[in-house]
Amino acid sequence: QVQVVESGGGLVQAGGSLRLSCAASGSIYGIDLMGWYRQAPGKRRELVARFIAGGSTNYADSVKGRFTISRDNAKNVLYLEMNSLKPEDTAVYYCNAKALNSLMYEQDYWGQGTQVTVSS
Repeated sequence: QVQVVESGGGLVQAGGSLRLSCAASGSIYGIDLMGWYRQAPGKRRELVARFIAGGSTNYADSVKGRFTISRDNAKNVLYLEMNSLKPEDTAVYYCNAKALNSLMYEQDYWGQGTQVTVSS
């Protein structure tokens, strides 16, 4: 079955950088690595960055100019480079992928998340 695994999170000081990775596998029909979301304690999951039609990217206003999303389709790996990190970036970061399930319907898949903590 489809598996999505995030990695690269950790503790970093404000102003520092981290690079997150997401590896997806398990779909015989192919997996589309769509983007990154995050959820802070007490808050809803929110979009961080994603790919949209034509390969363009879309970023949350709060991360524009600081984060960069990229992917290696050959390796089925999605990346999120995070620079100039702020304490408000602290959250669990999730990778979103889409693939066809056994009924041939497109379904969202999520990883277990990776914790990013930015200290003041």
